[in-house]
Amino acid sequence: MAFEWPKIYKVEEQIEQQSVDWVYEYVCEFYDVEDIEELTEEQINEIDKYREGLYSYSVMQVGFSNIIHQWESAQYE
Repeated sequence: MAFEWPKIYKVEEQIEQQSVDWVYEYVCEFYDVEDIEELTEEQINEIDKYREGLYSYSVMQVGFSNIIHQWESAQYE
């Protein structure tokens, strides 16, 4: 019987969500804000620059990309 891992996507989703949560919490704590939408454009640019320096396959990439997208979306509301 060949190795298989049924529903591995569930584990991947959990890892992705944990990354998002950790990045969100750390960024809010670092910049002393309650919500990502309170960040300035300069701060979000700092975060984006940091993200660009990460290894492209870093599991944290999704967390940083998520908060950047969230901030950008809030700017157009």
